[in-house]
Amino acid sequence: MIEIRNVVKSFNSRRVLDGVNLFIPSGKTYVIIGRSGCGKSVLLKHIEGLLRPDSGDVIVKGQNLSRINDKALNDIRLKIGMVFQGGALFDSLSVGENVGFGLIEHQHIDKMELLDRVEEALSLVGLSGIENMMPAELSGGMKKRVSLARAICIRPEIILYDEP
Repeated sequence: MIEIRNVVKSFNSRRVLDGVNLFIPSGKTYVIIGRSGCGKSVLLKHIEGLLRPDSGDVIVKGQNLSRINDKALNDIRLKIGMVFQGGALFDSLSVGENVGFGLIEHQHIDKMELLDRVEEALSLVGLSGIENMMPAELSGGMKKRVSLARAICIRPEIILYDEP
């Protein structure tokens, strides 16, 4: 469950989110549509816990992200996969390292399980066998699918897509 209550966010003097309210029950799919620059990405970053609101509440899986400590926030983030606008791949890491990044950084699994999960995620997006390629070698569509593979590799309960 995701709940946004009267969220306000400004950058300098520009108010990007102005009293936003939203309720998404567990198991449902929602699409947020709006013109460029209206705050869609900013809203998703609040749900992911990457940004904190100036005021209002962001509640994910019963936890108010505005009021929890960093450890609890990281625990929530492990339940959320994010496909960032433009892919947001690390240029210096191979495709396999990009896909397994969340597992390496946060779940500390053994190497064989990591390799299996990376292979599975790439297979699910139709990109088996490209683990050793670098992001610069990929087409735009492949980069988006690698970004999706990275999001699903952690087996999240929630997936957020920013301009998929």
